[in-house]
Amino acid sequence: MTAPTPIIVLMGVAGCGKSTIGEALSAALGWTFRDADSFHPESNVAKMSRGEALTDADRKPWLEAIARWIDERQAAHAPAIVSCSALKRSYRDIIVGQRDGVHLVHLSGSADLIGTRMAARRNHFMPTSLLRSQFATLEPPQPHEALIIDVDAAPDAIAQRIIDSIGARRA
Repeated sequence: MTAPTPIIVLMGVAGCGKSTIGEALSAALGWTFRDADSFHPESNVAKMSRGEALTDADRKPWLEAIARWIDERQAAHAPAIVSCSALKRSYRDIIVGQRDGVHLVHLSGSADLIGTRMAARRNHFMPTSLLRSQFATLEPPQPHEALIIDVDAAPDAIAQRIIDSIGARRA
């Protein structure tokens, strides 16, 4: 029996480093990385750009698109990395669910650290003002549900810790 194709799902609040860590993992492993922001319909991007939080109804087609992409990657036997805030357990049920080979990694950090990082970002549609709502919505996964990584380290060190923890191999 063939082992399931590994997929890494990087989750956490806005500004925790999902894209940066996803790119570092992609470079280290040679796996495709896709940022969850690329799955958002324009209406969601416009809403967030106005500083409005998304509703669960807004998020549902976005989460389903991410889940389809994960299924497509696994069907093609192509290991991959995808970022997604996945703040609620119900969101994680859609994108991770009972899929074998999908490794959920929660990039965790303090509101102060992440707020400072968000304030330094340029050309991103998510305003710092929405960070508070992100933390309020967050239902942190338990250690048996996800690998929990503190983001108070260099991106390459965080990526290596993830690789070592899940036993990922270069494609």
